Amino acid sequence: MLDIAGELADWVAQGRDFAVATVISASGSAPRAPGAALAVDTEGAVIGSVSGGCVEGAVYDLCVQSLQDGETVVERFGYSDEDAFAVGLTCGGAIEVLVTPVTRESRLLRDALAAASRGGTVALARVTQGPEELLGSPLLVHADGTYETEAPREGRGAPDAAQRTRAVTEAHAMLTEGRTGTLELDGLTLFVESEVPAPRMIVFGAIDFAAALVRTGKLLGYHVTLCDARAVFATRARFPEADEIVVDWPHRYLRRTRTDGRTVLCVLTHDAKFDVPLLTEALRLPVAYVGAMGSRRTHEDRERRLREAGLGERELARLRSPIGLDLGARTPEETAVSIAAEIIAARQGGTGLPLTGSGTPIHRKGAAVAA
Repeated sequence: MLDIAGELADWVAQGRDFAVATVISASGSAPRAPGAALAVDTEGAVIGSVSGGCVEGAVYDLCVQSLQDGETVVERFGYSDEDAFAVGLTCGGAIEVLVTPVTRESRLLRDALAAASRGGTVALARVTQGPEELLGSPLLVHADGTYETEAPREGRGAPDAAQRTRAVTEAHAMLTEGRTGTLELDGLTLFVESEVPAPRMIVFGAIDFAAALVRTGKLLGYHVTLCDARAVFATRARFPEADEIVVDWPHRYLRRTRTDGRTVLCVLTHDAKFDVPLLTEALRLPVAYVGAMGSRRTHEDRERRLREAGLGERELARLRSPIGLDLGARTPEETAVSIAAEIIAARQGGTGLPLTGSGTPIHRKGAAVAA
């Protein structure tokens, strides 16, 4: 449900009651990953999606029923000859959804939505399998490891102290890694949704290709920073979509700024006096992706200089250069798509090859990560 926290927080502010269906597991060619959500309010308004259209009607009905009876339910939708064109996934996949009513009494769920909509770092864990009276019981875990629970409503229960302690520890570990997924413990299954700040894309080099890449990075959900040592080029007028514009030597900025395992670094400076000091820093950081623009001749010269700067083969092997996938790109916009495609493939373990005739899975397992 944190997938649509912004819209749901607006509904909360307007005093609306609603029910939320959240994908808690997906297999095969299911089009939406765990964490995807659809909500229906008491007037029948809908936001979000759990299947890209395959089972939306049936999930809508489950939400309406949950609003009427106040019950939390788990429902599975999969492919079969009988239901493929009724309420099944004609793509051949299967999903499970957790349907939960959210009313004025649902304090913890409302707090989770408020925190996530403000950009806070929180994990929401809910019981999806176990004793019936525990189904849907929520636990809200914060970045500092503190947590919140709520008193169970009439006829409902709550995990015991040992289960709660372990759930907090495990959910906090998932939050630290920005992971959304299933947690098994002590006879209970919990679904944990992690909401973390957007991953960073840092683009070095204020050129026309950078402007297109900044726009593409925003489309992919990154917090995008543009950095260049030349103030005349690194301007808001040239890069209006960038979240931040930094005028500094690239290697000096990278040394002092925050990065993590989700950060992507795109070096478009195409100048050895910028590239080599910057890449010497970048390739020693535990970031998700480091790519550098340039011809194959430039790449060979750059590798030689990086070796002279002290980088080893293991560090050099992390460098994506020339940057991007071979799409035949020529324009800045096409080149930005090429770079974005390589970033996605690196993040999700894709091959970068056409799906036609490949036989590889379309939707890969393990991709339910807060991005």
